[in-house]
Amino acid sequence: MELFSDKPGDEGLPGRERGLVMAAVMTSTLMAVFDGTMVNIALPQMAQALNVASPLAVWFANGYLLSAAMTLLIFAALATRIGFRPVFIFGLSLFTLASLGCALSPDANILIGMRILQGIGGAATLSIAPAILRSVFPGRLLGRILGLNALLIASSTAVAPVLGGLLLSTLSWQWLFAINVVPGLLALMLGLKAIPHKPVLSGQTFDLRGALLSATMLGAAIMATNSFASPHAASHAISASVINWFGLALISGIAFILHIRQADKPLLPPAIFHSGRFSLAALTSLACFISQGVTFVALPFLFQRVYGYSAFTSALLFTPWPVGIALVAPWAGKLADKYSPSIISTAGLLFFVIGLMLLATLPATAAHWDIGLRSLICGMGFGCFQSPNNREMLSSVVREWSGYASGVLAVVRTFGQCLGAALVSVLLAVMVSANSVVEQDQAVRVCLWLAVAASGCAIVLSLSRLRRNK
Repeated sequence: MELFSDKPGDEGLPGRERGLVMAAVMTSTLMAVFDGTMVNIALPQMAQALNVASPLAVWFANGYLLSAAMTLLIFAALATRIGFRPVFIFGLSLFTLASLGCALSPDANILIGMRILQGIGGAATLSIAPAILRSVFPGRLLGRILGLNALLIASSTAVAPVLGGLLLSTLSWQWLFAINVVPGLLALMLGLKAIPHKPVLSGQTFDLRGALLSATMLGAAIMATNSFASPHAASHAISASVINWFGLALISGIAFILHIRQADKPLLPPAIFHSGRFSLAALTSLACFISQGVTFVALPFLFQRVYGYSAFTSALLFTPWPVGIALVAPWAGKLADKYSPSIISTAGLLFFVIGLMLLATLPATAAHWDIGLRSLICGMGFGCFQSPNNREMLSSVVREWSGYASGVLAVVRTFGQCLGAALVSVLLAVMVSANSVVEQDQAVRVCLWLAVAASGCAIVLSLSRLRRNK
């Protein structure tokens, strides 16, 4: 297999060692994706089993998301200073132990605490996973390995709801976490054996003030978007909460920007954004993930409340999307190693926006195959965009800054999806006054056209990137 073949002048590790590192990184990614997706569908059962109200049960998911978002940049910067290996091993060990702690939790408070620790561990691995792959694979193979990573995530997204439903129907909710233990230990052994220990920027002090400001900024932004996504987002109390959280996010964000511009060794060097290729690729990714976040939250309302499908049928109707990503992403990554990643990702965006427009114009009585075909087009377009754009982000900075680039990539993905979900919540709260099928249909259509608009912004950004590169 070409991924593990060696050629004269290749940087990184020899072929066999690259394979071990890839197995460790992708196993940790697989665990994180499965965990997030399966837990969301288990919240009602977990709330009933632990005898807690739904608002508290939501923190079984939010605790993980919040702690992960707050620490993404911190771990990316820390890995740049002390090396990828210790940060990855720490994160994977914490995630695996916290998974066992979740499975053994006797009450809701301990479970939330374990989920917070799990989120910290997940952030440590996910924030640097693309950077680790770049450090061990030669540049000629970067697009291909990122394409395979996108294939893994898409396949996991498609399989996770089915596996989660199977586990919940045959076993208890604790097994959603217990299944992480064995793969986690295997990935840990592979990581200890194969990931090289080499600090990239050795001797640099850690920016503690920048870390605190970034955690406050990202955490407050997540809390603000979660407040928007609350079922009571239209109430005065929640509106005040949203304003307070956004205010805190804005103040800490401004303070963070001013700090990193003045600090000698900042948590995130502002010079990384001086590269037009990197900045435009990051903004393009943010707009595209906002679009995906909107669509993923809006479509279940269309399928279940407008078309009247069951939750299981709705999940099946989603399947063509990740299947489309799985079909295209590896080939798009391979092409990005030979041709301009910007051109390939822009072509993918055009295909993606066509698919979104087809979903937004679904007829009142759509056949299953029709919905699936339109979702497949979206997935193929997104798959064509994602891996070349990720390659563009990583390859546009020097190798020593790969950890920073990987952390920014994780942040824009997380916040794009969260912001998309929040926008859907706001539109549904404003446009749907009662349990009216007509109003819900109209609201969902507006949401889907909003996703089209966000993707249109991504296309504009990507086209400007093409002009700059030319």
